[in-house]
Amino acid sequence: MSLRITQCCRVVVDNDWNGDPDGLVALAHHLLSAANRVVAVTSSHLSPRFGPPEGTAAAGARRAQELVELVGTQRPVVAAGCDVPIGGGDTSSAAADAIVAEARRDDPLPLFLVCAGPLTNVAQALRQAPDIAARLTLVWVGGALEADAFEYNRDTDAEAAREVLARDDLAISQFPLETYRRCTYSVAELEQDVGGAGRLGAWLWQQYVELPVPDFVEQGETWPLGDSPPVLVTALDDVACTWTESPDQPGRRVCTDVDLRLLVADLLARLRLHERRSREA
Repeated sequence: MSLRITQCCRVVVDNDWNGDPDGLVALAHHLLSAANRVVAVTSSHLSPRFGPPEGTAAAGARRAQELVELVGTQRPVVAAGCDVPIGGGDTSSAAADAIVAEARRDDPLPLFLVCAGPLTNVAQALRQAPDIAARLTLVWVGGALEADAFEYNRDTDAEAAREVLARDDLAISQFPLETYRRCTYSVAELEQDVGGAGRLGAWLWQQYVELPVPDFVEQGETWPLGDSPPVLVTALDDVACTWTESPDQPGRRVCTDVDLRLLVADLLARLRLHERRSREA
């Protein structure tokens, strides 16, 4: 018998699902959480530094769909975004349309748009429907406190990031580079803890094993679970984070510390519970 969990929000999860598998780990965590209702999963493009971006958004959508079916607890819409940055051509997409549609839908639950990749789909949705800014909260893994630091999610589509972050009518909770890089897990722990947590955990670990890591990347003994902190906002409790409020932009806050123990322990418990319940069904 399980406790009855109160559903507290709707979530659209946007990411470049064909890249770093930590996004898929975070998506599994969202899908396994009873407190948030995942209503859409949208896929963004990869940076050209990892090869031609054409087709990467669609490939990511297929991978996300495979995970949604494997988890089986929630059935969100899965939609692919465009393969170019916001200033690089036609950025209209099924992903942007899905974001707009969900933001405009009347529902008593608040909507969180969780983006842990470039902000292309978010910027396009806001261009199509500027009014939706007041109907959602953006939870973004990206940007950096240090002005000159390279940060992948921001710099993959810098124009989209500038456009979205400049809006004063959009509530934003941000997990910058300096915070999300602290969510580090060892590769051995990933293999043992995640890979050993049933069939779903084994699938997630396999995404790491099969990832085509470019030659210029030097792989060490750790891997950041940097895309996972938004789960603390949507499904767990954001008092487990330390926040600073922006004096220049009301409604914008920046996370400077997270409770990694809570985040990882909850993920592993949910993976094991999913395996047990799947076998009991």
